[in-house]
This record gives sequence, C-alpha cells and structure tokens, in this order.
Amino acid sequence: MPMGAIVTMTASTTMRIERGRTGLVRAAFAAVLAAMLLVLAPAGGARAEPIALTDITGRSVTLKAPAKRILLAQGRHLNALALLHPDPASLVVGWAGDLKRDAATYDLYRRRNPAIDAIPVLSTGTLDSLSIEKAIALEPDLVVLSRFADGAGGKGQGGLLARRFEAIGIPVIVIDFFQAPLKETEASLRILGRAIGHEDRALAYNAFYRERLDRIATRLAAPGLVRPRVFVHAHAGGPTCCYSPGRGTFDGIIRAAGGHNIGADVIPGPTGELSLEYVASARPEVYVGTGGTYQARSGGLVVGSGVEPAEARRSLEATVARLNLQVISKLDPARIHGIWQLFNDTPLHLVMVELLAKWFHPELFADLDPAATLNEINTRYLSVPLEGAYWTSLGRPE
Repeated sequence: MPMGAIVTMTASTTMRIERGRTGLVRAAFAAVLAAMLLVLAPAGGARAEPIALTDITGRSVTLKAPAKRILLAQGRHLNALALLHPDPASLVVGWAGDLKRDAATYDLYRRRNPAIDAIPVLSTGTLDSLSIEKAIALEPDLVVLSRFADGAGGKGQGGLLARRFEAIGIPVIVIDFFQAPLKETEASLRILGRAIGHEDRALAYNAFYRERLDRIATRLAAPGLVRPRVFVHAHAGGPTCCYSPGRGTFDGIIRAAGGHNIGADVIPGPTGELSLEYVASARPEVYVGTGGTYQARSGGLVVGSGVEPAEARRSLEATVARLNLQVISKLDPARIHGIWQLFNDTPLHLVMVELLAKWFHPELFADLDPAATLNEINTRYLSVPLEGAYWTSLGRPE
C-alpha cells in the first residue's frame, strides 16, 4: 500500500474484525479454564470412584479408591499380588514375616524391588503376634486377612482381628487360598484384584486356572477310577513326624488330582499329626513330601526357589531314608515325590494339582506337562517369576 494512502473500512469489514477479536477472547478463556481444571484434577486423571466389593465371608467392604497401602497379615500372599500387579511389593506398607523364612523366594522379590527390605514386619506370621498399634501407625488403606488365620466366622462375619480393624475405620477383606482352595481361590483372587484396581488380571488368571482344572476333572470323571491312598508328609524331614493335611488345605487338592488323603480319615481339622504306626497301617500307595529351602538346616526336603534339581532329589532320598518307614521305602521309586510347601495358600497350587494328577494317574495324564504350565504362569501372569526346582521324584531325574 503506498505511503499516505487512505484506508476505507466498510461496515462488513468492521464486523469481521470484531468477530475475530471475540474468537480470540473465547479461545484464551477456554485455555485458562482447561489449565485450571488440570491443576484441580486429582493426580492420575479422573477422580477415582469408590470400590464396593463383597469378600468371601459375605462382608460388604467399600474402598475410597484402589488400595495402594496394603497390610498383608500373611506375607506369603505376595505371590497372589504378583499375579495382579507389576510390582507387588510397592503396594505393601506392612506384613507378617513368614515369607522371609523362604529366603530364596524372598530374594526373587528383592531383585524386583530392593525396597522390600524396608517394609516393616509386624508379626512372626501368626495373627496373635501382630501389633495393632504399629499397624495403625502405617496408615494402611486396606488389610488383607486369611480366613483360616483370622478365624472368620459365619456368613458376613470377620474374625476378631477383622473386627478390630473395622472398629477403627480401616477396611478389611478376608480371602482364602488355604482352607478351601479349590472352592475359594477364584473368588479370592477376583476380590483382591478388584481391591487394587486390577480385576481384569484376576479374571484372566482365573480363566486359565479354571480351564486347566476342568480338563483334569473331566478325565477323572471316567467310570472305574481308583483313587490311590496318598500320604502327604508336610514339612518332610523335620524333627517331628508326621504333620499331614486333614480335612482341608491339601486335602481338596489331593481329591481334585484323583487321590485319597489318608490324613483326612483321622484328622478332623485342616492339619494335624499322624503317628508312624497309623501311616504303616494305612498302607499308602503314594508318598508326597512337602518342603522348601527353610528345611535345609534340619536336613529335610529342600525344593523351591534357587534349588538345583540334583539337590532336590538328594534331599528327597535322605528324607525317605530318615523316615525309616518300611511301608514307604518299599514303594516303587516312581511313587515317591517331593513338592514345594509354598504352593499351598496361593493360586499357584494349580501346578500342584497337575503334578499330583500325573503322579497318581500317570497313564491317564501322560500328556499333562506341569512344567509347561508353570512356565506359562511365569511368562503370562507372574510379575515375579519362580526360578528353581519346585518338585522332584525318585523314579527318574527331574
């Protein structure tokens, strides 16, 4: 435009300019409003909705948000959390010390998160040793209790410890992978998953778990099945003989695998002791010892995390020799086995069911591959995979 030229603006030009200014003002206001909303919004996006759930006792529990500060009344339940969360130890603010007794398994979790060593230990593993005062000071947003350990009552009733935490306003869920594992595991894992905002992962593992168990149950339903008599020697090789499952715990797993637990015939509760005389008179056809790395000092059965196959086999040989029970030593070596005690009280007992089914009925389950199942669990589900020899047999090198 030449210098000194006169600019003439029409009415329509003026209106276009005003509309442009109005648009700029609106855009600026929208940007400011968006920034304010971003500042006011809770961390992590939209405000977390309360989580309502019902635990296995039928108690209704409401959490303000997914639990991030969990008190585990039994440390071994970290294995269940590992199926649900990429860093399970990061959710735990306090726990019992029972998992530390299996030093090699504990070390697997330490490698995943070294901060696990800083988690306060509130009890030795029994609930009567748990300090309520110390627990409260940790400000947990959820307490996870085992039904058996808490002594939960009938429908809708928690045990004494659950009621004490509830009375001071701390939410509690009761789960069960121990007392009735085949009945309660899927519900318990789903409850735990929902409580931490990972119900989808619980459902995925449950589908895998159910498909595997149903496959075994279908084959065992064939007419004419003979269930072998099974002696499960818990904590095998220890100073006292013979701890064994009664009507609970491993008993359901033994039955699901097609065996008959001789302990259930005389032990009314979930666990108890059998005399050597009774074991001899019951004439077991299969021996299954349970153990772990915690048994090394006592010369017992050593299987589990960090254990080499040859070491596991040698410890089983020594355990059977130490038992000095003719009815066991005369068994076919292919009927003498050892397995990790800590498959108990965890959804990982699926591997134990498969192993027992194959040991009890080798021809019926010739194609069953428990090692492949454990590998799939490690690969697809567990955030802290298991590494070691978790079972052994005398019939052949594992």
